[in-house]
Amino acid sequence: QVQLVESGGGLVQPGGSLRLSCAASGRTLSLYAMAWYRQGPGKQRELVAYITIGGRGNYADSVKGRFTISRDNAKNMVYLQMNNLKPEDTAVYYCNFFGTEFPWGQGTQVTVSS
Repeated sequence: QVQLVESGGGLVQPGGSLRLSCAASGRTLSLYAMAWYRQGPGKQRELVAYITIGGRGNYADSVKGRFTISRDNAKNMVYLQMNNLKPEDTAVYYCNFFGTEFPWGQGTQVTVSS
C-alpha cells in the first residue's frame, strides 16, 4: 500500500528557508508525477507544486520563484526547497502522487512567524 512520510518542517522567521522531504513507498515513483500540497488553519488543502515524470516543476502563483520541487526516483524521495518564507506560508505540508486518490500522510508543520 501507499505510504507517505513528510519531514523537515519547523518554526522559521519570515525570509528564512526550509527544505521538506517526502519518503514515498508502495508505487514505482518514476511512473508518477509527484506533488506538494498545504493546508493552513481554517483553509482548504491547496496544491503548492508538482513535478512531472520528466522532472519539470510547476508552481502555484503564490510560491513561484520562492519554492523548488525536486525528486530522486532511486531513493523514492520528493523534496520542496522553500526560500524567502512568508507568514502566509504557514500550513501543514503534504506530499502525494499527483492526480491520484491515495491516502494522505500526517504532513509536516511549517510555521513562519517573527
